[in-house]
Amino acid sequence: MSLELGGFHHLTAVTADAPGNVAFYTRTLGLRLVKKTVNQDDTTAYHLFYADGAASPGSDITFFDWPVGRESRGTCSVASTGYTVARADSLAFWRDRLPGAGEIVERDGRATLRFEDPEGQRLLLIADGGLPEHPWERSPVPEQHQLKALAAITISVPRLARTERVLVDVIGMRRLRDFASPDHGGAPVHVFGMGPGGPSAELHVLEEAGAASAQPGAGGVHHVAFRVPDRAALTAWTERLTAAGVRNSGEVERYYFRSLYFREPGGVLFELATDGPGFAADEPLESLGETLSLPPFLEGKRAEIEARLKPLS
Repeated sequence: MSLELGGFHHLTAVTADAPGNVAFYTRTLGLRLVKKTVNQDDTTAYHLFYADGAASPGSDITFFDWPVGRESRGTCSVASTGYTVARADSLAFWRDRLPGAGEIVERDGRATLRFEDPEGQRLLLIADGGLPEHPWERSPVPEQHQLKALAAITISVPRLARTERVLVDVIGMRRLRDFASPDHGGAPVHVFGMGPGGPSAELHVLEEAGAASAQPGAGGVHHVAFRVPDRAALTAWTERLTAAGVRNSGEVERYYFRSLYFREPGGVLFELATDGPGFAADEPLESLGETLSLPPFLEGKRAEIEARLKPLS
């Protein structure tokens, strides 16, 4: 079997304010809350998924709701999360909509806009051309300006060479180019591509030798997930990582997808996740995220779980 990652599947971050998180990502950013569930390893915490109108793999940013302080920024972490939007006029729309947003700046030959969510989550909008394929008809954001897909996620590592060996030799990414980062004093950002290419299939790597390691918290990222098509491909990836000596979780059933976890040498947690079954596995597509969803193995504990969760509005 030929193995190739299909781009980003999702990114999971941390919030300490679930109601505020829902308000920002749905009302301000206009994403669709496509799954309201719990962390399967810590059922006292919400796991909230936001995506495009069709809950497409590659469009979703997700959050664990934990009562923690703010992240202390540093290396061994995700430094920013990108989303594509249609064109430069969309960036102007977002600059005007987002208090505290930066200016529209060219990064890696593309027009971009940096901003942060209320807890300091670092986000980047990238104009890539083309209208959204799956807009959310009930979004407060006009269709032509809606966020489309995850793109150009940047990780910070202390030593590029060790991370590059895993990215290229183990998980099959391609070293594409470097560019000078306007956010880090012109330091080089190293671009690695996968699958179909383009910003939604690019991992950007910033080397910060000597920097302190990030300390986890709200406003930080827990892990980055990459797409694999199905369970057979995930099993093949499990075998490949194990044969390469990469410690991994083995396959984990998440009900909405099946996963495999491992850390790259710089300390960032990666996940490989299948495209299916998807978020419509247990509720209709038209009403995703409107009620608390639990995978079958947690359904018997629904009353107990619901009693511990705080209201989201």
